[in-house]
Amino acid sequence: MVPLAHTAVLKNYFDVSQRLDLNPYQLLSSAGIYPALLNDYKQRIPVDKAICLLEQSALTSGCETFGLHMAEQRQIADFGELSLLLSYQHTLRDALQTIVRYRNIINNALEMCLEEVGNTVIIRIEVISEFSGYSRQAIELALGITHRFCAALLSQKWHPLSVHFSHNAPQDIAVHQRIFGCPLEFGSEFNGIVCTIAELDKTNPQANTAMAGHAQRYLDIDLLQTENESSIIFDIRKSIYLLLPMGRATIAQVAHTHGVHVRTLQRRLEASKTSFSTLVNDVRRVLVFRYLKNPNYSLGQVSDILGYSMPSSFTRWFICQFGMSPMAWRNNNLSLH
Repeated sequence: MVPLAHTAVLKNYFDVSQRLDLNPYQLLSSAGIYPALLNDYKQRIPVDKAICLLEQSALTSGCETFGLHMAEQRQIADFGELSLLLSYQHTLRDALQTIVRYRNIINNALEMCLEEVGNTVIIRIEVISEFSGYSRQAIELALGITHRFCAALLSQKWHPLSVHFSHNAPQDIAVHQRIFGCPLEFGSEFNGIVCTIAELDKTNPQANTAMAGHAQRYLDIDLLQTENESSIIFDIRKSIYLLLPMGRATIAQVAHTHGVHVRTLQRRLEASKTSFSTLVNDVRRVLVFRYLKNPNYSLGQVSDILGYSMPSSFTRWFICQFGMSPMAWRNNNLSLH
């Protein structure tokens, strides 16, 4: 199953591309997206094509913050049918958990979770495609939209502690500073927003339980249809991708995340001719290069992020997978830059 996104994700594409003197029609065509599709909010397009469009547009325009410029124009109403349910949630926590529950309706390449650490909360966000690699533009678009959503829901009384990106900083971070207005950390272990628990539990001034209930009954029909269309393998892989750096990518935790028993999850994976350990290995193969390419991470840190208690175990796994040690790979590849 190809991961899909509503065309609303690209709603502001024409405005941003024209402002940067790009030809949006030519870029859409080269990415395999028909401009007419963007007129239908219900239409869904392959995420890989959307990612290709974002990255190519940033490259062609020379604008490293293309995704952020798109996020800057987004409003709660751009969530479509989901906007009604989100607007009436009691707290910011409730609203974000609603996004987690209905994220496949927005974009089933989106993965989000809330992790509480002491008095703070990490809103972890990833955009995970089956075919495209890591996309700086897609991540910044998702983080920018999430930040603007939080500010809009709390009537601009939203004050995050920091915003984190696993990619390196652009040459100029002025746009990031203007949009997020808080400390930024690039080359971080995760993509996400950090805030206090008190911030997360702030009350939404527009909260309305009755209206939220009406909207939820309507959306549950859409959610059921989307879940029936979604690939269980891809959904489990997304969860592992997000949970692995947190040290929580166990089959029990993933089963809990998806609201099923461990045995039920195992049967579904067996029916798809795979296993949980195979999916974990697949995710490790993807994630390892994100961190090895960043010289700020020691091999011990990379080992820990990937769930290995001993660096020697990580080294043996890497040699088995790629035919060389992680140190040799890093030396060979970083010397090329």
